[in-house]
Amino acid sequence: MPLPSDFLASLQYLQPEQILGVLQAEDRPTGSQCWTITNEIKPVDLYCYLAARFGPPNGIQNWLRQNHSDNLVHWNWMFRYGPGLVDIQGTNYRTDVWLIGPFELESDDCEDFVRHVKADFAAFGAEMAKCRKSLEHWIEFVNPYQRLRRSVSKLAEELRSLQLDQLGELPNILDQQDRESALRRWDDAVSRCTRGFGLCFGIRSMLPIMAEAFVNLILFVLMRPELKADSRLKENAFKQNIDIRVKSLSINCTGFKQTIDYSNQVCGRYHSVVNERNDLLHGNVDPKKLQFNEVYFHGTVPVFKEYRSMWQRSLGIERQAVGVDKVFEELAVIDDFIAYVLSCLDDKVRPKIEYMLGRLELGLNTRDERLGVLFSEHLVDSKAGPATGEKV
Repeated sequence: MPLPSDFLASLQYLQPEQILGVLQAEDRPTGSQCWTITNEIKPVDLYCYLAARFGPPNGIQNWLRQNHSDNLVHWNWMFRYGPGLVDIQGTNYRTDVWLIGPFELESDDCEDFVRHVKADFAAFGAEMAKCRKSLEHWIEFVNPYQRLRRSVSKLAEELRSLQLDQLGELPNILDQQDRESALRRWDDAVSRCTRGFGLCFGIRSMLPIMAEAFVNLILFVLMRPELKADSRLKENAFKQNIDIRVKSLSINCTGFKQTIDYSNQVCGRYHSVVNERNDLLHGNVDPKKLQFNEVYFHGTVPVFKEYRSMWQRSLGIERQAVGVDKVFEELAVIDDFIAYVLSCLDDKVRPKIEYMLGRLELGLNTRDERLGVLFSEHLVDSKAGPATGEKV
């Protein structure tokens, strides 16, 4: 049989002592079924509807939740329905509607419930709008610095696992008695180097971008209110060349106890990495920087200044070109630069910035542009179970 048309009208909002009385009674309802609702009703719409129609959340899970956003169940309403209970729980990934007691339901009853709730929105539109207005609206966004930091860390870990630093120059195959073994060593070296050179190129390309994302995040979080309020000034602050952005941080931002000295050797090394990256990424042609050999010609006859081995003429050239021996040194340069900028922050501000830098997901309040960390990075999914405490 379809869900009764008076299902919603028959729901009785219970006070905490009434809920305890029902659950502690000898004839308390037993047995349970669960409807799962994802976005058939938007959770914010359902929350505002229940609050507008019945009042604040009154369920047991609402009593148990901690006063933060790291809970399995965020909100919970419980109602009496005839001899049974209806327990509605808002979780991280869905809304669970537990029906506890002697319910006779069919497979499409959940769809009927959704339709009934949506149809009832109009009757409580003003109250729902008032409830929604009382909510703080936040957006979640990806921290670009941490996204790059994690990518660089994973690539660096994979590069280390290839142990290219332990891969010495291999002799020419024709000079070896066991040529098959020598060929296998060359095949292994080519495979490792090909992968390693690609990883190295990726890391070296991303390192200055990661540092720039760090600077931009500092600027975004700590920008002075008068600059943030003026869209042109705000845009201009982000469009400056990276060295100007760094030098101006203590001018454009609050929270600095000292100015950033760009003549500091830490900043000088960082600037060199930026220039190296530009040559690498943009394919700049500078023969002196790209040189790997010298040769003379007598007509069409090449006369080498000195011989290079097959290793030096093949994998050695690529190794030098992508900077395998520089990559971890450059990573350390970027880390030193970040540490230096952080050291210029006020001692009260620095821990908050470091915490934010370490998080992949951040939140922005759309009303006053406050930044925050909204949720734990641990993704957990579970069903809390019905209010009776029965196993499910």
